[in-house]
Amino acid sequence: MVKVGIDTLAIYTSRYSLNLSTLAEARGINPDKYHIGLGQYKMSVPPPGEDIVTMAANAGKEALRDIDTSDIELLLFATESSIDQSKAAGVFVHGLLNLPPRCRVVELKQACYSGTAALQLALPFLRENPNKKVLIIASDIARYGLETPGESSQGCGAIAMVLSANPRIIAFDSEYGLFTDNVLDFWRPNYSHEAFVDGKYSSKLYLVMLEKSWEQYQALSGRSFDDFTHFCYHVPVPRLVEKAHDHLLKVSDRTHLPDEVKANHIQPSLEYGRQIGNSYTASLYVDLTSLLDTTTADLSGKRIGFYSYGSGCVAEYFSGVVQPGYRDRLNADYHAKLFAGRTELNYEEYAAFYQFKYVEDGSEQDIPQHNTGWYRLAKLHQHKRFYEQAHPQLATDSSENRNIDTQAVAQGMS
Repeated sequence: MVKVGIDTLAIYTSRYSLNLSTLAEARGINPDKYHIGLGQYKMSVPPPGEDIVTMAANAGKEALRDIDTSDIELLLFATESSIDQSKAAGVFVHGLLNLPPRCRVVELKQACYSGTAALQLALPFLRENPNKKVLIIASDIARYGLETPGESSQGCGAIAMVLSANPRIIAFDSEYGLFTDNVLDFWRPNYSHEAFVDGKYSSKLYLVMLEKSWEQYQALSGRSFDDFTHFCYHVPVPRLVEKAHDHLLKVSDRTHLPDEVKANHIQPSLEYGRQIGNSYTASLYVDLTSLLDTTTADLSGKRIGFYSYGSGCVAEYFSGVVQPGYRDRLNADYHAKLFAGRTELNYEEYAAFYQFKYVEDGSEQDIPQHNTGWYRLAKLHQHKRFYEQAHPQLATDSSENRNIDTQAVAQGMS
């Protein structure tokens, strides 16, 4: 069977962030509640003009840097932050990235799981069409509301992956464990701009579904815990991942392993997530990118375990093997510059960004300009979104990006 998997990948996140110490001060609580209790240090905050399309296009531009786009015949866009009930967000991205017209474009939804659904739908296509490539994009903005229990676990981000036969980064194994159950742990009705979550119930389900999907994966693959060197998880918050891995160690009878070994299983993969916050469909693959970028040891030939969970719920366990020469295909320098160049917001700026509202009555709205990378949402008119190319400010000196026009932002507030 031909190898199929990830040939290139890149992440993108907002160029503005909020330190959770700043949020803790504004809320009058101890920062350790976030830093220790959640394992989270910052969250990315999208400014006006940044949405799932602009983030997706920015990630896609980097992932496609040395790819012949005429080979891409399928674009799968995973999100739970959809901007339209009919048109796929990927069609906007298709235009911004100037992809060929002979290209299927579909949007997928199932909470945080749909990025994995896209991947698993793409792999058989590539086995049947090994001369083609697939672009998978997962892009989301996590919103729970100011002064809500979930506020500190907000965030935003996108991942773009080019999948191919004979991939240069990860080749996926064919076996997987899969479990679906109709539950209500997290949901967002069409009429709500923020999600609703039963946090304790959702955290419990996350662990239950991990065990079920892992056991099924083991039975089908014949592999055990010891066949893996690292593990990547969907990351609502890093602390939940740490608890989940402890649970997997327990059910696998591996709690006796040295602490440094157990930490090395997951900690490198959590570095980016601690700085971004929750990115829903993108978060598992942000986790993978962090592992590949930040691990100093050569991972060539090593098998990685992946746990994907989407509330509601669908869970899947699967695996892949890192390919020789993978480091040459990574975008670690680009990601380092992206994180180093972010502007850190004060609380008032964060609140202004959060409270900005796009018009919903069909009137014309010009969007104030902020640093949104290579693309921006420029205006809304007659219920249509108009995007344009922009020129990103790549300087690492955040003072160059400091001039936030809060008065212009305020014009979009209700």
